[in-house]
Amino acid sequence: MVDYSIVLIGFMGTGKSTVAKVLSKQLNLELIDTDKSIEKKTGLTISEIFEKYGEKGFRDIETDIIKDLKDKKEKIISCGGGVCLRDENIKNLKTNHRVILLEASARVILERIKDDDTRPILKDKTDIESVEMIMKRRKASYQKCADLIIDTDEKSVEKIVDEIIEKLNIK
Repeated sequence: MVDYSIVLIGFMGTGKSTVAKVLSKQLNLELIDTDKSIEKKTGLTISEIFEKYGEKGFRDIETDIIKDLKDKKEKIISCGGGVCLRDENIKNLKTNHRVILLEASARVILERIKDDDTRPILKDKTDIESVEMIMKRRKASYQKCADLIIDTDEKSVEKIVDEIIEKLNIK
């Protein structure tokens, strides 16, 4: 089927976790969620890690997880929203993997995450201007990392999964 892993990246609320679950079932590949791997490794929630160690501490742990995954093949890997902020992560993600950037508009992202208080990057910043500002800061990093970009606005999960499979030419 595929001799690489499929990595989903993108801003929070673009559908990475949801799409990864359906994609892994459809392709019968193991799903790895990097945020869940971080929580399992540390015994702390993402919010607790941010509170205790700050964003840098979280990113250090995330980088270790990504390094451990660089040689894994035939997996679906769902990454946290800021994974591409470090060049080392980009390099490791592009080794043996196809990296899919899921995008959505700030309006759609806010609608999807409005009731979720587990996102430390947006703590006290759940307005469209804040989301747009963070998205703008990350855009170049996302695009540098991506092999393929999929817009998730107004699309069903099934449509997004079908588009990924079609564009990667998976039989």
